[in-house]
Amino acid sequence: MKVYYVYILKCSDKTYYTGITSNLTKRTIEHQSGKHPNSYTYKRIPISLEFYAEFTNVELAIQTEKQIKKWSRAKKEALIKNEFEKLPNLAKKKFS
Repeated sequence: MKVYYVYILKCSDKTYYTGITSNLTKRTIEHQSGKHPNSYTYKRIPISLEFYAEFTNVELAIQTEKQIKKWSRAKKEALIKNEFEKLPNLAKKKFS
């Protein structure tokens, strides 16, 4: 059974990068080494792996990655800190 990882990296400029891979160790090394000059992280190394989740369903992994990419910084930080109870209240859209 193939495993997919959705991950969040913290870059040297304190921004977050969210990605998906089937080989987390290899992909993290690629980010850290600057292997891909056109990638978001290339000019933002060093990076650190802050969060990852494992999936056996690639469609669910892709859906989750896309969802997290849309999240605010605060919501990503709550996920990283395992503060799951805060996630619903940190939605970008506020209704009055």
